[in-house]
Amino acid sequence: MTGTDFAQGGPVTHGATPIISLRGVRKSFGPLEVLKGIDLNVYPGEHVVLFGPSGSGKSTVLRSINLLETPSAGSLQVDGFEYGTPVPGESLPQGRPLQLRRTVGMVFQQFNLFPHLTALDNVALPLRSVQGLSRRDAQEKSALALDRVGLLPRAAHHPSQLSGGQQQRVAIARALALDPKVMLFDEPTSALDPELVGEVLRTMRLVAETGMTMVVVTHEIGFAREIGDLNVFMEDGRVVESGGRGFYDACESPRAREFIMAVR
Repeated sequence: MTGTDFAQGGPVTHGATPIISLRGVRKSFGPLEVLKGIDLNVYPGEHVVLFGPSGSGKSTVLRSINLLETPSAGSLQVDGFEYGTPVPGESLPQGRPLQLRRTVGMVFQQFNLFPHLTALDNVALPLRSVQGLSRRDAQEKSALALDRVGLLPRAAHHPSQLSGGQQQRVAIARALALDPKVMLFDEPTSALDPELVGEVLRTMRLVAETGMTMVVVTHEIGFAREIGDLNVFMEDGRVVESGGRGFYDACESPRAREFIMAVR
């Protein structure tokens, strides 16, 4: 059978295997449970948007996918490896955190650039430390990554010489340079002045257009409408409702509709 179906509301080709699968993922910080049984499939090439009020658990989902937070319970499968609690009856090999981070790139709210390094060297540093490239090879690959985000002319600039939007684009280039299979974006425009948001969103659109698998936490509903193959509304550590293209006009949850109207 061929064609397109909707798994959790997102367009999925029949027979596709998720590159990321969360099943019953929970996360607690002491007595506070912030994820209360998250089920989520992300398919190769899919763009997934997580949105909802502050404290709903969106960023914790991303940080769990990248093992920056270790799930308290549940299965976390990424690219054929298990990083959480194995599902009974399944026998995927157990993955290691370093292996996972070679597969999954992440861009944070803050840029996390080293102030004493140039843009080029900020991108090159993980290429040398994670991939073991020589300085010359790392710089050549970094230059290509900066060119992808339109910042090659700023390669010799330090972070203090770049705008906030440019710094975030350097952070995107740093993640892309590692050739990940998946990119996670955790509210990448939230620390920017409003006039700088557009340049970062344009860069993210370009990344999406390459077919990169993306999971994005954002309040930029206009951008989410553009790229969201699967849109997931979260509240209180749970998935309230999810859907594909057109979700923002057709969602059934009163709480999701109220939130969308508030952030438009």
